[in-house]
Amino acid sequence: MRRYARTLVAVALATTVVAGTAGWASGNAQQALTGPPPGTAAWRADHVLGRELPDPGRSTPAEVARFFHGLTAAQQLALAVRHPLVVGNLDGAPVELRYRANTLSLQASHDPRYAHLKTDQRRQILAFDPRGRGQVAEVFGDLRTARHVAVVVPGSDIDAGTFDRTNDVYGTPSGMAKALYARTGPGSAVVAWAGYTTPVGLGVDAATGSLAEAGAGRLTRFTDGLAADGVPAPAVFCHSYGSVVCGLAASRLRARDLVVLGSPGMRADDVADLRTGARVWAAKDATDWIGNVPNVEVAGLGHGPDPAAPEFGARRVPADDARGHTGYFAPGTDSLRVFAAITEEKAR
Repeated sequence: MRRYARTLVAVALATTVVAGTAGWASGNAQQALTGPPPGTAAWRADHVLGRELPDPGRSTPAEVARFFHGLTAAQQLALAVRHPLVVGNLDGAPVELRYRANTLSLQASHDPRYAHLKTDQRRQILAFDPRGRGQVAEVFGDLRTARHVAVVVPGSDIDAGTFDRTNDVYGTPSGMAKALYARTGPGSAVVAWAGYTTPVGLGVDAATGSLAEAGAGRLTRFTDGLAADGVPAPAVFCHSYGSVVCGLAASRLRARDLVVLGSPGMRADDVADLRTGARVWAAKDATDWIGNVPNVEVAGLGHGPDPAAPEFGARRVPADDARGHTGYFAPGTDSLRVFAAITEEKAR
């Protein structure tokens, strides 16, 4: 009876405590953004090349890559100009063409929420979807020549509007990616990927896996697209609720390393349960409030065992000098030093 009562308490705590990156607030239910990019209907109806274009909802990234490989540079550019929202979000399309398409989409946008994304046209925006709260991915470095690649997957309260906010910098995908790229430098590239619908605040979304399930599919397709375009398999860094996304994607994810930090759980019992060939790493500092989250999964609530616990079987990333839930990428920390070594394939 006492054990049953403890389980009920743990479930109640999981419902009210589990979250990603910001605040002690009530959660707002979110509808996951899924399916092909905006503008797909017009793309499907376009026969400007005298043939059907690959269906964004059905074609694999490898099929998309083969299609674009068979086009001239002029033909590729024409499609980007005619359908920037499709090309800019089409996994498997050449990254340089996606940058160009997303620049066009942002220039055409009058939504003030996204004005900060177009202040510098030199930014390499690899994805931009204005629907809902907005989704975005940005590249630091040269993906085409990089020998080592990393992808940063953020947790709750992140969208196109908060992607590169100036407060709590190392809790944003942009801030984490910039810090990692600065620590690795030439020969590497880092992608800040806010390509899924994240939970907002605390609440059922943060304590359950429905948004993570949708995010896992989008992340898997994204890494498939990188591979189809000839980009090396990345080290994937998953922060907070982002580690739930990565846990659910792990068995399908094209990643050579999977690194979780400040994780509430990965919806897996241990490393073997992830069914991945990637090396799995975990970091959690003693001052991170995520340590107060019950590591349970009952009736769909909670995300399971702590990946940083020895029995989970992940490789340990030192994080004693990180501070709080968003301090893992702060310059000068041991965790950032090891993250860079993992990215550059120097960590053992």
